Amino acid sequence: MESTTRLANVAWEALFRAQATLAREFERDGEWGDLLGREYGVLYALSVAPDGLRIIDLCDDVLLTQAGVSRLVGRLERRGLVERSDDPHDGRASRIRLSAEGVEVQRRVGRAHARHVAKAMTRALSPEQLRMLRDLSLALTAEAEAVSPPSRTQSERNPT
Repeated sequence: MESTTRLANVAWEALFRAQATLAREFERDGEWGDLLGREYGVLYALSVAPDGLRIIDLCDDVLLTQAGVSRLVGRLERRGLVERSDDPHDGRASRIRLSAEGVEVQRRVGRAHARHVAKAMTRALSPEQLRMLRDLSLALTAEAEAVSPPSRTQSERNPT
């Protein structure tokens, strides 16, 4: 009989490899236009944050260092896809928002990416399995955040 420790590690490795394999496919075969996948990740994170996000909040979303996100945001800003404004809650910080062009680019690239994700996920999983995967992933994320919460507040992650 397989121990729980061994099973947990094998399950983690399978999950990690599945995510990495699909991420490589999306990066390689995606319809990103002149964006890099990580640049799209920033645009997507901002698309669900109408009040914008601070750099530190973007780090939580796109899983990059603060320096990496700062450079990436700088490139997107020079291209006119994002803009900065003062943070009304923190005079030392600024908030990053999508520009009008950034909204258009995110929507266009996002539609193509969503089709690619759906194709990749449904070639191996049924709708029932997709729901189960979603629920299991959300449970893992919620428990991990309960142990070590990200820097953003719940209201900033899920604006109403």
